[in-house]
Amino acid sequence: MMIGLASCSSASADGHIGPVAKQPTLQKKVKPAAAVSIAPAGSSPISPTTPIVVSVAHGTLGAVTVLSLHGKDVAGTMSEDKKSWTTSEPLGYNSTYQVSADAVGENGKPVHQTGAVHTLAPKAQVYPSLIPPPSVKNVGVGQPIVVRFDHAITNKAAAEKALHVTSVPAQPGSWYWMSSKEAHFRPEHYWQPGTNVTLKVGIYGVDLGNGVYGQTDRTLSFHVHDSWIAKADGATHQMQILHNGAVVKTMPISLGSPKYPSHTGAHVISFKAEKYIMDSSTYGVNKGDPGYYRETVLWDERISNDGEFVHAAPWSTGQQGSSNVSHGCVNLSVDNAIWFYQHFGLGDVVEIVNSGGKQLPVWDTYGDWIPSWSQWQAGSALS
Repeated sequence: MMIGLASCSSASADGHIGPVAKQPTLQKKVKPAAAVSIAPAGSSPISPTTPIVVSVAHGTLGAVTVLSLHGKDVAGTMSEDKKSWTTSEPLGYNSTYQVSADAVGENGKPVHQTGAVHTLAPKAQVYPSLIPPPSVKNVGVGQPIVVRFDHAITNKAAAEKALHVTSVPAQPGSWYWMSSKEAHFRPEHYWQPGTNVTLKVGIYGVDLGNGVYGQTDRTLSFHVHDSWIAKADGATHQMQILHNGAVVKTMPISLGSPKYPSHTGAHVISFKAEKYIMDSSTYGVNKGDPGYYRETVLWDERISNDGEFVHAAPWSTGQQGSSNVSHGCVNLSVDNAIWFYQHFGLGDVVEIVNSGGKQLPVWDTYGDWIPSWSQWQAGSALS
């Protein structure tokens, strides 16, 4: 009887019998672990406006926390794919933040990552004061925007880039630096009546030069009401009142005398009071000097910081309409001063011509409309 034996051989196509070929071994692919990173990386301090970003490769993020040394949680947002988490609020100056993140890798294993981020310590922090103040919601067509800093700004370009003005309807405008601490903004022409204006001061975290950084961001919004412009003529001794471009009233006036001539040019009302003590010592004529005065005056509206007002002057009613006898102010009768006070306010304009005086200086509250548009633009740090 024949018995078949098992054999580790095979027959080829030509009938040759040989050993069986060894089959390759299939290896199982290993899935990677999660790799968590925290940015910014390194030990250098960062601006508090730089976001902290936690990201993961080869996995998804779980819980992420950023804590200040005081134990306060910093808010953040997770991406839809759970691949990154980003802080959504500014950090503080001169602070350390502890970052903790959990993730799960493609291999299903958890990973925990920690780190620390440090923010810079400014040499000084600058606060921006705003004019008109945020409490004032309606102004006239001549109102400039003023930002006053409580420290000198050496990097004016950086500061100006952080000052954003929008207007509806849109009107071209520019900044002009009066000093290292004060910048003004105005449009090319007076604001259009009905304009809504918004200023956003975004200086927090901005390097303003010499180790000085912005202390806080601020926002200012105001509405420009109807156009009220007074045109005071020192030659005719009359003042026309224009409402939205149309003459609605004419008043006899007395401007500054030849010894104290009123400044010429566009003046902007910056302050008003029914009663105000006027003191000539504020512009250098002191007690005992010829021409000194200190008296209570009614229905007052300041048009420059050099002692010029529009106000009631019953003592000069006889000269109003015929000669200039004031110390630089626009003198009106009591009735006309009351009417003017009732219709004119902050930001409204008084244009003075033929007074015999010099132009209102650009730095005198507010001589902003004295420079030509090209001169005004040249005062920008970005020109």
